[in-house]
Amino acid sequence: MYQTFIGLEVHIHLLTKTKVFCGCRSAFGDEPNTNVCPVCLGYPGVMPALNIEAMRMGCLVARALNCRIPEKTWFERKQYFYPDMPKNYQISQFASPLGQEGWVEIEGGGINKRVRIRECHLEEDAGKMIHTGAVSLLDYNRAGVSLLEIVTEPDMESGEEAELFVQQLRRAVRYLGVCDGNMEEGSLRADANVSINLPGRGLGSKVEIKNLNSSRFIRLGLNYEVKRQAAMLDAGKVVVQETRLWNENRDETAPMRTKENAKDYRYFPEPDLPAFTPDEAFLASVDAGLVELPLPRSKRVKADYGLNDEQAFLLCEEKAFADYYESAVNEACKLGLEKKDAAGRVANRLLTEVKHILSRENIDEAGIGTVKLSPRRLAELTALVAGGNISNKNAKQALEAVFAEDKDPAEIVKERGWEQINDPALIAGAVKQVWDAEAETVRSARAAIEADNQKKVKSLTAYLVGKVLAATGGRAAPEVAGRQVEALLRGTD
Repeated sequence: MYQTFIGLEVHIHLLTKTKVFCGCRSAFGDEPNTNVCPVCLGYPGVMPALNIEAMRMGCLVARALNCRIPEKTWFERKQYFYPDMPKNYQISQFASPLGQEGWVEIEGGGINKRVRIRECHLEEDAGKMIHTGAVSLLDYNRAGVSLLEIVTEPDMESGEEAELFVQQLRRAVRYLGVCDGNMEEGSLRADANVSINLPGRGLGSKVEIKNLNSSRFIRLGLNYEVKRQAAMLDAGKVVVQETRLWNENRDETAPMRTKENAKDYRYFPEPDLPAFTPDEAFLASVDAGLVELPLPRSKRVKADYGLNDEQAFLLCEEKAFADYYESAVNEACKLGLEKKDAAGRVANRLLTEVKHILSRENIDEAGIGTVKLSPRRLAELTALVAGGNISNKNAKQALEAVFAEDKDPAEIVKERGWEQINDPALIAGAVKQVWDAEAETVRSARAAIEADNQKKVKSLTAYLVGKVLAATGGRAAPEVAGRQVEALLRGTD
């Protein structure tokens, strides 16, 4: 039995409009090699200039991860040759990263532990290589893009813990508004370091795994590598310190190159950039950007609104969606609903019917603020149902109409004549009509009552109530119609 040590290096593209050391546009998907200039291409004699917004966003993430921001931070040149780095060096941070000695709690799926953050450092990204047969193409649009690297201590012990960490970090940076977290486009990517050893003997030989472009591949790649290393040690072999690639088609890791050490990069201070000393105004701007993060928010929402774990998690997955939910509940309370009642009703409709419409219209949860169904309108529809003014069936139709026609629910209900009928006398007329038309069903239901066949009684009663609702265009109050049908069947009217 071996002890497992896993640490992650997570790289996130910061949502700055321009690159970190020049004024080139920072955007995904533009024509190759159109967002470049002499600075990011490394021409001789050029002078980089720090994008202060990149530094602010980096410090914001560091604060959210409980890191210490040093009194002074600076940049170094990291020397290495690779075709996607036009300067043959990368401007990065080594001796004094902008965020140091932090931690984060991860929780979910039976996992609950603290992961230490070694550092957060700001650097420029490399370009992109596209391999087509025997030819390799280079796109330098990405070269120089603001990149924040978050390095953990080797505190995780399984692929599941690493997957949870990345998922939770992705939600956090989206909440902070500093990264879109799109792993498919490479704006959030992770390298994993893993070693195993006999318990109590500390770290083993570290292996780095690259090409992990989804949280699922992080889990699969790490769990595979732990088993591979264990098999080697069991066979008396030595695990070599190296970098390996994850092959998603074969679900295995493969050797890439011998793992570099810090000394191989020949770090030295970047001569063209002065040290950065954050002043009070800068730190205040960082603190102003902090928000309640997804995990603590879901715990608060669960406690405040009486929701279950799943509801709270789903509602707090995206900040815009969580903001919308809480706003809709507040609006429903203004219309007279009790908080817990409003919270449950809004959550149920938002997580079912509204999410269905969003999915159908290809609108993600982050874009809910752009739809015609404002929080006020959802609250109004909720209040109409809660007050018995409209049935659930017609509420669903009214919801669709709000999206299609950009009108308030009350206006739509009035125009369509969808107000619920609560008057027992009016409903009794519809019940009598159904009674006459469904004489055979009534006889079957009464026979089932005499035979004490509850399943059949329930089925036939529901059928008759459905006919009453249909006869009233879905407007009859189901509870009233149900009581009248049951009373007639049992002869208690």
